Amino acid sequence: MKRFSIIAPADPPAAARMLAEANRAALAGGVDLLDTLKLYIAASDELVNLKALGGLDRIDSASGGALRIGPLVKLSQLAAAPAVRARHAALADAAAEAATPQIRNLATVGGNLAQRPRCWYFRNPDIVCLKKGGAKCYAVAGLNRYHAILGGGPSFIVHPSNLAPALVAYDATVTLLGPCGERKLAIADFFTLPALDPRRENVLAPGEIITSIEVPAPPAQARGVYLEAREKQSFDWPLASAVAIIALNHAGAVVHARLAMGAVAPIPWRAPAAETILLGARLDRALAQRAAAAALAQAAPLAHNGYKVPIARTLVRRAILRAGGIADDFA
Repeated sequence: MKRFSIIAPADPPAAARMLAEANRAALAGGVDLLDTLKLYIAASDELVNLKALGGLDRIDSASGGALRIGPLVKLSQLAAAPAVRARHAALADAAAEAATPQIRNLATVGGNLAQRPRCWYFRNPDIVCLKKGGAKCYAVAGLNRYHAILGGGPSFIVHPSNLAPALVAYDATVTLLGPCGERKLAIADFFTLPALDPRRENVLAPGEIITSIEVPAPPAQARGVYLEAREKQSFDWPLASAVAIIALNHAGAVVHARLAMGAVAPIPWRAPAAETILLGARLDRALAQRAAAAALAQAAPLAHNGYKVPIARTLVRRAILRAGGIADDFA
């Protein structure tokens, strides 16, 4: 493993100043960071330890049923919190499905959002791929079974965060603190496509850290569902995941619809065309099927990952039906 030392900031502004200096990285749970140090993907000589910073490990209720989640909140804490389960069940379920119990007790919300991709070419220390400053994405003509079917190019990684699709569906915002001050943006704008810069997955500037994630309450009658498909039920990364936040009126028509997918694109992938099909229409199985088809209409699979298209489409359809309180037909 690459050798490193650990330094301790007194508060978040001090952490931001320390991180702005070269060859430093933020240490929270350390699950992904230590992996990248072992593989010499991360080049940090010093780690800025965020673990002891006060107030960043709490889940607070805000007005109107909103949540304020600190970046140092553990995934296990998020999954079990009554305040999260009460109004944001899809987020709690996404946290509960991540990794293993041991990792959930260590991994943090901020780390889950900012983790690096799991592409085997990127993780191979002997391969200088496009994401590491090389000339090509080896997945395009190589082994691409787990790569992007939406939004890919020139890099075809998929974003590994379980939480990100749920936070996008709940219209969350993220607050970032850097040497130049604080800024707040929609969580969907935190992630970046490789077409903008293939070496990045998010907009964190040098020295910036996540200080909070704010999740507004969905409509009172809305239900949220998170579903994922994996090759095995023990610790594994999703082949695809889907989040649906659906609210119906008294006549069964959709008055609120948010759909997002994970593990299918380099960012958590929102499906606005599918949402438009749902809004104002009476929810039934046929409508859910049309919306799911629209969600994957732009899919462009590579040579070996076309199987992900029907899996993702089925997950979206089932998530819509379950969020709308309609029995699943399992077809």
